[in-house]
Amino acid sequence: MATQFPPPSKRQKREAIEATRTQAPAASIPDGSIRIRFVDQSTGQSGTLPVLTVPLSQATTSNLNLLLNSLKDQADDDSIPYRFYHGESPEALGDKEDVYNALVKPGRVTAEEEVVLQYAPQAVFRVKAVSRCAAAVSGHGDNILAVQFSPRTSSRMASGSGDKTVRIWDCDTGTPAHTLKGHTRWVLAVSYSPDGGLLASGGYDNEVRIWDPEAGKQIGGPLKGHTNFITSLSWEPYHLQQQGRPRVASSSKDGTVRVWDAVGGRIEYALSGHKGNVTCVKWGGTGRIYTSSHDKTIKVWNAQDGTLVHTLSGHAHWVNHLALSTDFVLRTSYHDHTGKIPPTPEEKLSKAKSRFERAATLNGEIVERLATASEDCTLFLWTPLSSTKPVTRMTGHQKQINQVCFSPDGTLLASAAWDTHVKLWSARDGKFLFTLRAHVGPVYMASFSADSRLLASCSKDTTLKVWDMRTGKLKQDLPGHQDQVFALDWSPDGERVGSGGADKQVRIWRN
Repeated sequence: MATQFPPPSKRQKREAIEATRTQAPAASIPDGSIRIRFVDQSTGQSGTLPVLTVPLSQATTSNLNLLLNSLKDQADDDSIPYRFYHGESPEALGDKEDVYNALVKPGRVTAEEEVVLQYAPQAVFRVKAVSRCAAAVSGHGDNILAVQFSPRTSSRMASGSGDKTVRIWDCDTGTPAHTLKGHTRWVLAVSYSPDGGLLASGGYDNEVRIWDPEAGKQIGGPLKGHTNFITSLSWEPYHLQQQGRPRVASSSKDGTVRVWDAVGGRIEYALSGHKGNVTCVKWGGTGRIYTSSHDKTIKVWNAQDGTLVHTLSGHAHWVNHLALSTDFVLRTSYHDHTGKIPPTPEEKLSKAKSRFERAATLNGEIVERLATASEDCTLFLWTPLSSTKPVTRMTGHQKQINQVCFSPDGTLLASAAWDTHVKLWSARDGKFLFTLRAHVGPVYMASFSADSRLLASCSKDTTLKVWDMRTGKLKQDLPGHQDQVFALDWSPDGERVGSGGADKQVRIWRN
């Protein structure tokens, strides 16, 4: 009688496929060469770089990186990892790909023609995708409406809640470090100062409060003046601050923005000119304050004296949110991925200034780009320092857009909307790149990792999702919250993601 063997299990089938794949000979690359022209993605120019003839067998992404660094006279110590794009394709060549298999073999180019590769620098460090919940901490008695990590370290995060308190969390142990009491109604916004030494909060009680996040104590009394609730907060950039006198701007439903001396506890001036609620305020690194409103306009103010510089018009409905291409460096000032803090105030100032200038310089001049998101389902990209006309109008969302954010390297723009999608755009010209589809409820917020390679998003569907920016594909699905997730932040050092929502729990995520 013949022995009947059971059919192979899934694991055995998978191992057999892997074995055949590893044993298959590598696809041989034919002899021959190809002419390659490198073009800077941010300027569209090749500058002084020559057109090179490269053997097909050597035209791998890693070799192209070495080649470009040597052409730019960037020694091994200063070498920058680059990402390469062909033509209009939003997808970069993979880290282990080569020109023959990626472009010539599929027929996208021929070996006889000159191939133009756009290059864009990547961060020299790499952030790992968060994949697990490291802490789920209860403590708040109502919805969590805002979270933000300290620019100094991912060990500290602040959250504002409907229970009238602000909490500072110790993310290493997953416990509350301080509970800050004083607000009499919901706390809607929390914001760390760029050096991490102060924390501002504002909410439904029309007041802004300044806290010492280390001691867990309030500094001075509440800052009163607004006649309706606070919608957002923005600190003066570190390199523009008068030593020891940081200022913070607050926008409100009363149609004004007020600029406060955070230490002195007094108002410097009020910006009034909008005819509706002011939804968002951003303090730019060139001494401009940007405000968006329900009156469909964006206003640009001079931060020195509070005078109006421009009014930007174009949206057909309320403007919900603003983002600056320099948001990340302004938020982190002199803190970077190395974790080294300059010893003296002068060196701190100089490092914060040089980081801002490096992030904002385009073709040798300072360019601070502004993105605006509206209820009219569109986004606009502006360069408000040089023009009152938008660079481009971005359409594609089917419902109102909640939030927009730039990647830290200033090359990408992400928009989160009620249509359950996150869309990705080129921050240079507003060209559409990807739609990130996986959420099944409105997406409230998105936040980039510090190296710009990943994006996290949170939604009404109770989940967080992490996306790969090179391919536009889902990298991690993070369920765990029991109700919708309103607030999200990726720590500036890339170590953790923090989230909070209607289940009253703060969750800390790690890789």
